[in-house]
Amino acid sequence: MFKNYFNIALRNLLKHKFYSLLNITGLSIGLACFMFIALFIQHELTYDQFHEDADRIYRVDFRATLNGEDHIAANVGAPTGAAMKNDFPEIEDAIRLDDTGNWFIKRKGAMDSFKEEFVMRADSNFFSFFSVDMIYGDKANALNRPRTLVLDETTSKKIFGDIDPVGEVLVLDNRTDYEVTGVYADLPDNSHFHHNIILSMSSFDWIMTDNNWLSTNFATYIKLKEGATPEGVTAKIPTMIETYCAPLIEQFLNMNMEEFASSGNALGFSIMPLTDIHLHSQKMGELEANGDIKYVYIFSAIALFILILACINFMNLSTARSANRAKEVGVRKVMGVYKSQLIAQFLAEAILISLISAVIAYGVTFTALPAFNDLAGKDLSYLQLFDGWFLTFIFGIILIVGLLAGSYPAFYLSMFRPVEVLKGVIRTGMKSGPIRSTLVVFQFAISIMMIIGTSIVFDQLSFIQDKKLGYEKEQIIVVNDAWILRDKVETFKNEASRNASIINSTVTSFSPTGWNGNSDLYFKNPSAAADESLVTNEAVVDHDFLNTLQMDMADGRFFSKDFPSDSTVIVINETAARKFGFDDPVGKNLYCYEGSNDQPEVVAYKIIGVVKDFHFESLRTNIAPLLMRLGESNGYALFKVQNNDIDATVAHLQSTWERFVQGQPFEYHFMDQQFDALYDQEAKIGQIFTVFALLAIVIACLGLFGLASFTAEQKNKEIGIRKTLGASVPNIVNMLSKNFIKLVAISYVIAAPVAYYGMNFWLEDFAYRTSMKPMTFILSGAIAIGIAWFTISVQSWKAARSNPALSLRSE
Repeated sequence: MFKNYFNIALRNLLKHKFYSLLNITGLSIGLACFMFIALFIQHELTYDQFHEDADRIYRVDFRATLNGEDHIAANVGAPTGAAMKNDFPEIEDAIRLDDTGNWFIKRKGAMDSFKEEFVMRADSNFFSFFSVDMIYGDKANALNRPRTLVLDETTSKKIFGDIDPVGEVLVLDNRTDYEVTGVYADLPDNSHFHHNIILSMSSFDWIMTDNNWLSTNFATYIKLKEGATPEGVTAKIPTMIETYCAPLIEQFLNMNMEEFASSGNALGFSIMPLTDIHLHSQKMGELEANGDIKYVYIFSAIALFILILACINFMNLSTARSANRAKEVGVRKVMGVYKSQLIAQFLAEAILISLISAVIAYGVTFTALPAFNDLAGKDLSYLQLFDGWFLTFIFGIILIVGLLAGSYPAFYLSMFRPVEVLKGVIRTGMKSGPIRSTLVVFQFAISIMMIIGTSIVFDQLSFIQDKKLGYEKEQIIVVNDAWILRDKVETFKNEASRNASIINSTVTSFSPTGWNGNSDLYFKNPSAAADESLVTNEAVVDHDFLNTLQMDMADGRFFSKDFPSDSTVIVINETAARKFGFDDPVGKNLYCYEGSNDQPEVVAYKIIGVVKDFHFESLRTNIAPLLMRLGESNGYALFKVQNNDIDATVAHLQSTWERFVQGQPFEYHFMDQQFDALYDQEAKIGQIFTVFALLAIVIACLGLFGLASFTAEQKNKEIGIRKTLGASVPNIVNMLSKNFIKLVAISYVIAAPVAYYGMNFWLEDFAYRTSMKPMTFILSGAIAIGIAWFTISVQSWKAARSNPALSLRSE
């Protein structure tokens, strides 16, 4: 019986090739989109689940409120993890990780170094805490000793080839020897941290003696014992704060915890499940940029909607063609076929189309996966397409799509009464015309919402590009890792600046588009108080910083070589002046603690100027307080250059670099490119929205084209009569098109407010954001109506130009 169903279904597909092609094309596009997004979502939802004890691992996070300012960090102080393991019986183990930034690395005795950006330090229990396979070396002892490190497999091969490197020596930053004690398997792509080299924590003496609970330096993880609950740990955190943090609050802010809290301040720790970090954590100090659960929801909705659009096409075309199959139903009922058998027949047709579409969609997905990886910034594997779970899931979706797409046509067609249909009278049953119209409205409402969403994403990116940042980012070449020059950095800067194409230059601890500076507690009076204290960002600059970036002073002056005493003064930004409550900050002092934690010394810094606020962090956040001072921290060398011969200028900088640090990699970037990279995620979202919005429009238009074709076919004689009576081709086109255009207009009325509220929710992620312009909505609606009109008109024009004699000759 089932074989018979599928044979009949196949004959019907071949008999009506045009409509079959529309259905298969629409479903193939919908299923391919669904597969791509399903792969993406599966990848996002499986972060860190490869660790055997993932369900028992939690990260310890820090949160504080001081003088109205919130500080939320993914890091805590050095002693936190060990103290929790010692004091909390629920905790089995604890570990600290720390991203150490860039290092120059070479084999012992080699001349040339290479730069490694993904280096971290970890406690000695790294390999027992996390599930990371060791290829060479001893897991238990690999990080036990000072001056030891382990490499991932890729980095090991890059440095040593295919040999076992255990026992070899690497030189870091041309000054420190480290012994290689192991090689571990590359971390999976779905890990929330990826570091190619891990240094032993015991290599750094200052860490082993650091007892500052109020710092935020280390990503700290705890592993609960079997049966222990996170609630049990959380309940004991207030006692931990009272024991370890309260004395420090009293020492540094001169108040007890009760006074601290009553002033509106707060201090706390929380624990976050390891598997939640990637999608639910956007805190300061993340080991790397995380994803966002919001985009998982958005893409899930897009996948579902596009699949529904494809199913709607099938429903619409099947019910629209009901008259053509009515006599078939009548004859088969007269021959004794049951209603249930007819339903099974039509469902078999839908499932067959779904299966054919799925095969095509799989081929498209397999072929286009590299392009999707580039678009989404992922490294999805072909193997995921053939994973047992994924295959089962997709097969289930195919059946659901077949049943969903075929259910209404099956029940609708099977309700025809044989007596009526054989007489040429077709009962409308479930009012298929209004239902088809509703489905068309739904299709185009989804498409219009995606067009509006795409437009607003790109509006926000354009707003970011055009935003006045408070400094000039164009024509700035940033030379990275200037610290490797050490005491030669100033000479390098001066020598490089001799080139006529270089307008100005500066050496600084930070680049405004790549902020990774420090912060510290500053207060207005020598005796600190919480209501006069503020955690303030710090940047170390030189005398030329302001002129190179073309910033403006709001008050006072910037550092100058004419004032030798400037080494003990500071410049603050407008936000810092406002947060500290200064009406006239120039000449006032700010104070901070320096020296050891056991015997801190209060040091005063005189404010000599206030620089106008400039954006040194993402536009997702408000401008934070910033303090600048002179110093020798020299992470970057910035060069303002003319736009005449950039390549020659870069070549000059490189040759100058190689004269001072031969064998060290020269790396540079343009500041405006790094600024754009800050919003790479939004740019990718915009590109993905564009692609899927176009595909949604294509699917909707395929359905509209099919309905227009069917309408023209049904009105064939009417068109012939109208033409005979003198109707023009435009009149005929308008007659056939106007009802569909009305439906698209209704779709716009529904879609516009929904898109407005949805995109307003997305824009809330940005402290500085574009306004949603009416023209964006008007143009999006006009585009959708224009595309729909063109789609309908193509078929309508063809019908209107046909010879009326051919359609009327049977009368």
